[in-house]
Amino acid sequence: MTRVVLAEDGVLLREGLVGVLVRFGFEVVAAVGDAAELLAAVERHDPGLVITDIKMPPSFQDEGLRAAVRLRQTRPGLPVVVLSQYVQQDYAADLIATGDGVGYLLKDRVADIAEFVAALRSVVAGGTVVDPDVVRRLISRPQDPLAGLSGREREVLALIAEGRSNSAIAAALFISEPAVGKHVGNILAKLGLPPTDDTNRRVLAVLAFLRAR
Repeated sequence: MTRVVLAEDGVLLREGLVGVLVRFGFEVVAAVGDAAELLAAVERHDPGLVITDIKMPPSFQDEGLRAAVRLRQTRPGLPVVVLSQYVQQDYAADLIATGDGVGYLLKDRVADIAEFVAALRSVVAGGTVVDPDVVRRLISRPQDPLAGLSGREREVLALIAEGRSNSAIAAALFISEPAVGKHVGNILAKLGLPPTDDTNRRVLAVLAFLRAR
């Protein structure tokens, strides 16, 4: 029996998903309503599968998807399925890039419960299940200078563009200053900026960011 942590802020949908999962032999060890609770529940229960919505409190942006990417980075191999009403291209690409055992399904296109459960079991077994519309969006998105950056690296670059120092970026993103330095180094390398003065490289990175917007 696969132990599941479920994250969905909509109470009715959350309870409905719990019912479906239990009916098909999954054990729901936690059903939560936001990304912070999701991360805490995974730490507490060590599940065999995580299912999460994308838009959750407090900002209802992409908290669930960012949490999914973080979980895959900190727990490689943890099966994760994202349920969404839309395609969030940047973090979707980041999630899929973490390797096997992930799924990205669009809620409106999950029309058959048996197929949904089969997709979950495929992810648990190490497969990758991505809605065809998600694949099309990712393939057809226009190339830009920032295409190689991860979601976190884009966040760091956006804060650099605001003129923030590494310490200010660390405080804003709740990460360590050495971690910010590593992200900045990755950004400069991925943008192919020449190894000259670091200040000038940061300016060039900001210019690339502004051109891509």
